[in-house]
Amino acid sequence: MISHPSRHCTVELQALPSRIGQVRRIVSAQLRYWHMDPLIDRASLGVTELLSNVHRHAQPDKTCTVEIELVLDRLKVSVHDHDPRLPVVADAGPLATCGRGLAMVAAMSESWGALPDGQSGKVVWFTLPAPSAAPLTVWDRRPRLTAVEPAERLFAEPALVDHPAGEHRGAPVPVRSA
Repeated sequence: MISHPSRHCTVELQALPSRIGQVRRIVSAQLRYWHMDPLIDRASLGVTELLSNVHRHAQPDKTCTVEIELVLDRLKVSVHDHDPRLPVVADAGPLATCGRGLAMVAAMSESWGALPDGQSGKVVWFTLPAPSAAPLTVWDRRPRLTAVEPAERLFAEPALVDHPAGEHRGAPVPVRSA
């Protein structure tokens, strides 16, 4: 079942390798829909690591729920499973081929944690700061659209408004691209 009201999405699944890729794509699509593209890579990595842990370690079954929600200025990603054992961050050696999942989640997230869920399982979660809107630049010269030959042309040409020679314009403002 997938539900996605305004800023909340829940996916219930069996944490199997084939399903983990599907959930990663769902998370990516949901973040695109919310215009939070800068968070896609880290959220996808984090949810992959948490689901991989459910696949490897959860008992008695691999059933879990992934939840993503935007709360104020934070994206929270959580995975609920039916195993009451809390995860432990492994101290993987330099040549180890696994055991870095939670350390990676801790490194790439703003915060993370694991809590018993009050039933017979747990929830493991992490947060990412939501991208803020870029501040609007105050321009010294403001564009003004003027119609040129409106009956024959479909486009408006921008015209810049110049200040009189003696008028103080202030310091130049640096330009940032989006």
